[in-house]
Amino acid sequence: MRHTRAEITQRTVREFEALDQLVARLQAADWDRLVPRPETRDPWTVKDALVHIVYWKAHTARVMRGEKRPPDMRGLDVASLNHLVWEQWRGRSPEDVIRWHRQVQAEILSTLAAKPDEWFGQREHASAWPADLDGHSAGHRLKDIERTFE
Repeated sequence: MRHTRAEITQRTVREFEALDQLVARLQAADWDRLVPRPETRDPWTVKDALVHIVYWKAHTARVMRGEKRPPDMRGLDVASLNHLVWEQWRGRSPEDVIRWHRQVQAEILSTLAAKPDEWFGQREHASAWPADLDGHSAGHRLKDIERTFE
């Protein structure tokens, strides 16, 4: 499937708005609630799940800009990256995470706007591409964060 800037931007904004509305409703104690996770994985809180979502959005924007991973993250598999990000952010405040969440969204929109129109449709991609900007985010928003409050 070939994509357009408008379609990707629309999906990205729609998911950000859904996630941002959820984040805005969280109370102080909600950030420390554990989300459903297998025992073999790091015990994520609601805050950790948001950090995970935002990290992968930031990573996708970095890839789109042609930038490399930071040196301490190069060569790591996904599980190791997820663990490293969890360790780096678990002591940070919810306010820091919210600020990062909104900053990364601005960076994504800027990155999308800077790409030439033909870049979006120059080759075939899966229908969900780039998944980290909406589908991956929605998955964790629904199955981790929202599910915590059921």
